[in-house]
Amino acid sequence: MRFRALRGSGRLVRMDLPADLNALSPEQLRALAAQLIAQVEDRDREIDEKTREVGEKERELRYRQTRIDQLTHEISILRRQQFGRRSEQLSSDQMNLLDEATDADLAAIEVELEQLQPQATAELPPQQPKRAALPAQLPRTEIHHEPDSTVCQCGCERVRIGEDISEKLDYTPGVFTVERHIRGKWVCRNCETLIQAAVPAHVIDKGIPTTGLLASVLVAKYADHLPLYRQEQIFARAGLAIPRSTLGAWVGTCGVQLQPLVDALHQEILQQGVLHADETPVQMLSPGKGKTHRAYLWAYTPTHYSELRAVVYDFADSRAGEHARAFLAGWQGKLVCDDYSGYKAGFQQGITEIGCAAHARRKFFDLHANHSSQIAVQALPFFAALYDIERDATVLDAEERRKLRQNRAKPVCDALHEWMVAQRKLVSEGSAIAKALEYSLKRWEALTRYLDDGHVPIDNNWVENQIRPWAIGRSNWLFAGSLRAGQRAAAIMSLLRSAQLNGHEPHAYLKDVLTRLPTHRASDIATLLPHRWQPTVALG
Repeated sequence: MRFRALRGSGRLVRMDLPADLNALSPEQLRALAAQLIAQVEDRDREIDEKTREVGEKERELRYRQTRIDQLTHEISILRRQQFGRRSEQLSSDQMNLLDEATDADLAAIEVELEQLQPQATAELPPQQPKRAALPAQLPRTEIHHEPDSTVCQCGCERVRIGEDISEKLDYTPGVFTVERHIRGKWVCRNCETLIQAAVPAHVIDKGIPTTGLLASVLVAKYADHLPLYRQEQIFARAGLAIPRSTLGAWVGTCGVQLQPLVDALHQEILQQGVLHADETPVQMLSPGKGKTHRAYLWAYTPTHYSELRAVVYDFADSRAGEHARAFLAGWQGKLVCDDYSGYKAGFQQGITEIGCAAHARRKFFDLHANHSSQIAVQALPFFAALYDIERDATVLDAEERRKLRQNRAKPVCDALHEWMVAQRKLVSEGSAIAKALEYSLKRWEALTRYLDDGHVPIDNNWVENQIRPWAIGRSNWLFAGSLRAGQRAAAIMSLLRSAQLNGHEPHAYLKDVLTRLPTHRASDIATLLPHRWQPTVALG
């Protein structure tokens, strides 16, 4: 028996060699050499694979630690903001909004930190303070959880010797109720084994709220635009004052748990060949300054011709084009948008620009409405004719829509273009009517691409309608309390608005999804998206 060093490992590998190599023929020696070489190569491949696995684990650990350090630093900043000296520049309502954003952010970060920790740990979890019992006067509903079978493996019938009871707070508008979850303890007298039904998984582990209450809070905040301090007042009138700090923690935790659905929805809409994009300003608090600055909410959605009914909102701290490029990274379809320069770089990277006829028309309409422009009013009948044709085209399939546009809309566009070119030669340089004409003439190719593709809409109005809920909500929120708060709002409102677009009642959708998330396979998350969702639990 002989040993040799395994290349690059420092280990010795046993080689089973004949006692007398001289007795081997040349063919046998060659075969033996080939066998030994193959063994060494196999071992080398094993070492390379192990080295690669170790490298991947080390990179993952470095990423986790870096992310943990970032989140820990973010928590320390939020704690200082939460307990430090408050700015007198904010009103009481503004301070309430800031507080609820901070509470939600802290809860969200804690959930993210928990997800970054190793699954198995020998350390015992920190002892949580015992929470106060729910008020005895609230109506209670008992829900029993018992084993599927009470027969022991030894054949004996188990005996029920007790139970564990936990309570969760539920809510329907104006009324609090309590769910009493009763889990019986069953023991076998013969072999002294005890069994008990598992604790039902919940989106907030050991949390007090039912998914119905969580859905109520989220829908009220993000669909009905009720800040948490107002919800606190509403709940107090219903008989139970839930602190806004608690409500904020629930919101932050749910935001993290729902994020994978929004990420999946993002990927779904990037499979579409035509998308709308638009953006609107939202005030965001500057940390530590007590002042707000202008952030932006971006909206992306398939066209109303698409079978996919969805919208994804993306909150960013500026209007920089890098945000649109990051969201659309790798996508090379047709983008319906206004003339904002932030989209231009994407048009150099394979995205096709589709202009908005509504924006072009608005230039002339505003001139006529505000200044009684006699030239501008001449453009309006052309646009009216184009929109009349679109109303007829809406009910057609894509190919029939394209043919109709070619036969009826293209001659109108040609006449409009001819009129614009002629008028531009007559008006003064730099005048308002000259700017309106140049807006359309410089974008004429983008404005008329819809004529050649029945999947493309004439304007960007569809996505502007999806941004409207944010415009309504701004008067109630006043501002986004932080970048995290804005991003969380964008994520949850993406799901709620997409649910509405698919004909779902937002509370029913969100309650069911929050109920199923804790046990739902991550690989099958797409089945919970609004356009595929089918309720599997009793909704109420």
